[in-house]
Amino acid sequence: MHKTILITGGCGFIGHHFVEHVYLNTDWNIVIIDKLSYASAGFERLRDTSTLNSPRVKVFTFDLSKKITDGLKKEIGDVNYIVHMAAETHVDNSISNPKSFVKNNIMSTYHLLEYAREADVAASLELFFYFSTDEVFGPALGDTLYKEWDRHKPTNPYSASKSAAEQLCVAYENTFKVPLMIVNVMNAFGERQHVEKFIPLCIKKILNGERVYIHSYPNKKASGTRFYIHARNIAAAVMFLIQNGTTGEKYNISGEKEVSNLEMAQKIADIMRKELDYEMVDFHSDRPGHDLRYGLDGSKLFDMGFQLPVNFEESLRKMVEWTLENPKWLES
Repeated sequence: MHKTILITGGCGFIGHHFVEHVYLNTDWNIVIIDKLSYASAGFERLRDTSTLNSPRVKVFTFDLSKKITDGLKKEIGDVNYIVHMAAETHVDNSISNPKSFVKNNIMSTYHLLEYAREADVAASLELFFYFSTDEVFGPALGDTLYKEWDRHKPTNPYSASKSAAEQLCVAYENTFKVPLMIVNVMNAFGERQHVEKFIPLCIKKILNGERVYIHSYPNKKASGTRFYIHARNIAAAVMFLIQNGTTGEKYNISGEKEVSNLEMAQKIADIMRKELDYEMVDFHSDRPGHDLRYGLDGSKLFDMGFQLPVNFEESLRKMVEWTLENPKWLES
């Protein structure tokens, strides 16, 4: 009997990379729930990866901020794994509309946890896997790298909503014995990323000869930094943890290399063989609630034997070149 994995947000950026990874590396049946928000880009990502029309893949358009209906439960059937990736993630949007993030990131998690603890679902469920972010820990000053169970200190409505959802998951594990695992992930990049994100936005601006605005410290001499990780590495890490992780644990999925925002923009311009026109912008006056550095200690995962399948520099080059060959993904 083939196992079944339920993936929320499977039409989204990281979600569709994970769907493709599961599809190519297992014989599992895949059930996707996605409300198809602007960030999902409809079914285009699944079409691009040739998973949409497979008999192993079922896709349901449903808004998880509402209670899962009996009809949808019947369509889903027995589930062995739930991987909850669906979320609104754009910090600027969370500042302008916090309520949407409470609704879509916290209430969706609540409804999925309620579904997971129902007797007929719990009978087959082996794991509820919650996909979270490095941003719940807040800014990582100096060379700080946060460990999995360090205290949360979110600084904007997006990270606060993810932190709250994490705590709800832990509460349901303790109270209702939902078999839980949580990951915190650093900044993802890769093919088919929404153009609102930094790397595809840089590609678009450089291609059009526009100025790239780099968030910096108040002196405007140093930019913020990120540990970037390709979405295929994230997908591989999630699968590794489903197969090798321990229920009740948290794991960090950290990037291979810390790169400043200015350095990243310059790398992209170099790959494109274009000049970089940029301006340093005081991060807090331009974007309140924005953190200049995040840091996760990923040693726990790597000590288990996990290795990143794709190299940072090579995967960045391929992503930029692929995006230039597929410019529809630079359209807003």
